[in-house]
Amino acid sequence: MSALNEKLDRVAKRYDEIAALLASEGPKDAQSFAKLSKEYSDLGPVVDAIRELRAAERESTDLQQLLTDPSADAEMKALAEEERSALQQKLPALEKQVQLMLLPKDEADERNAILEVRAGTGGEEAALFAANLFRMYARYATLKGWRFEPMEVSETGLGGYKEAIATITGRNVFAHLKFESGVHRVQRVPETEASGRIHTSAATVAVLPEAEEVDVQIDEKDLRIDVFRSSGPGGQSVNTTDSAVRITHIPTGLVVQQQDEKSQHKNKAKALKVLRARLYDQERSRKDAERASARKSQVGSGDRSERIRTYNFPQGRCTDHRINLTLYKLDRVMEGEMDEIIDALIAHDQAERLSEIQ
Repeated sequence: MSALNEKLDRVAKRYDEIAALLASEGPKDAQSFAKLSKEYSDLGPVVDAIRELRAAERESTDLQQLLTDPSADAEMKALAEEERSALQQKLPALEKQVQLMLLPKDEADERNAILEVRAGTGGEEAALFAANLFRMYARYATLKGWRFEPMEVSETGLGGYKEAIATITGRNVFAHLKFESGVHRVQRVPETEASGRIHTSAATVAVLPEAEEVDVQIDEKDLRIDVFRSSGPGGQSVNTTDSAVRITHIPTGLVVQQQDEKSQHKNKAKALKVLRARLYDQERSRKDAERASARKSQVGSGDRSERIRTYNFPQGRCTDHRINLTLYKLDRVMEGEMDEIIDALIAHDQAERLSEIQ
């Protein structure tokens, strides 16, 4: 507890220092002033929580002194015992709240996200499952009040998706969806299966934080841009002009293709948006790998090839393997009711990170 107290004292002291700086002449340049103002604003709720915790601790100490005071009457002591008992129940929650607020923030949490779903092993059934997942996330976004905008959908012709990409815009999108990356496995009887045997197939999900131009500098000379005619499922032409765009980032070999828009310019802008997100994600993954070697545990390995969840349709079961959570409400999960899973993943991640700072 002493280490935590020292940390709380440092935070409160830093808050007072910034307040004094801003109250005086403050930094001369606008950039430093804005940076200090943001730090002051971010620390405000933390310091409020620290003060509430400190006040509760002082009150508990005062009540304990009253209980050991031989001159205090019995009625007063009974009231003090009641108040102290209530405080003792409240203190752990206040302490945990402060600790959670002190956890290092993932600077991408507040960002919008780019969702990529790809059919894996399992042929047409995997493509149909990829389409199911894409719709599940679209419904979840609707329930959260977010905007879900498909960017590129490559259909199989039988209702399945070989690949589908969407932008999801709203409050704290990446914070909620960042643990969805990985392999999602389905077990069910395919509609095309005459003998009624259960098949297992998979789809891969990637959730990337949306990157701004200031986050990732892309040099035009590092890009090879090819234009071609858009085509729909089965190869039928959906456009009579060379509006589809394929961008290859030469240094990394990343390839992004976009053909949903009729305008070549719009397709190029969308492709660059996805490329920027993938480059930003690569850099985040590199830093995460460095940090993970020092971390005792985390929610899954973060590896995109890791099997993270199984959707068993005959049993109506959805199991997240990273936290051993099983829900028997698969129909509702597929309708976008994912909060129970996502909240559990966030809580698990917070608990693991708290255990490392205590």
